[in-house]
Amino acid sequence: MSRKFWNWVKNKDDSRTLYLNGVIAEETWWGDEVTPKMFKDELMSGSGDVIVWINSPGGDVFAAAQIYNMLMEYMGRVTVKIDGMAASAASVIAMAGGDVYMSPVSMMMIHNPATIAIGDSEEMLKAKALLDEVKESIINAYELKSSLPRAKIGRLMDQESWMNANKAVELGFADDIMYKNENGDGSGPEAWRNRAVAGIGGMLFSRQTVMNSVLMKMPRTVSQKAETAEPPKPEPAPEPKASGVSIESLEKRLSLLTH
Repeated sequence: MSRKFWNWVKNKDDSRTLYLNGVIAEETWWGDEVTPKMFKDELMSGSGDVIVWINSPGGDVFAAAQIYNMLMEYMGRVTVKIDGMAASAASVIAMAGGDVYMSPVSMMMIHNPATIAIGDSEEMLKAKALLDEVKESIINAYELKSSLPRAKIGRLMDQESWMNANKAVELGFADDIMYKNENGDGSGPEAWRNRAVAGIGGMLFSRQTVMNSVLMKMPRTVSQKAETAEPPKPEPAPEPKASGVSIESLEKRLSLLTH
């Protein structure tokens, strides 16, 4: 059997710790009716509180939905702690925590669901309709936890938003930051939200913003420097080639889009 992406540890105080590491359901859940039952049986084998540690880039959204539902149905208290990242489908699971804590060096990412579809225009429209409904279902989980307007959550997903711990607390996706002292020095979630209103809160990242920042800081390349030199002599025009792209090339490109 493939290696599981979860692991249970029994604690001395009768509570349990669940570790979710790596890709969710890449091999051990998708298309498998046995594995969800195995996870549920392990979850329901005890009745104490559960601490869920998450460090995952995401995975299959339907597997994440099942895990979210199981944790929400669990009778004990569920506390989520994000020590690395909770990205994509993993962020949905994080929303099941009664309390969600993030390490000060962790990240959370939310984005639109994605898939690959093959067929005619009708099949493409069906795929889009499915993705739209999946997005709405994901927004349901984010809305319940954060109480943000659905339209704002939708825009954050459109932008593929990366949140550090401060920003996640400000927006309500997390409740507090781990390892902060509790001496009433303004370190709680309300204080962080107040700082956001004052304009000194955390930061929200987007793929395009980060990429643009990196490109602006890159040194000039050899080709860029050559622009100031004498332009090269024109080369003979190449012979015309047959147009079109091979199906093998398209399949290779499509494989890069898998989530």
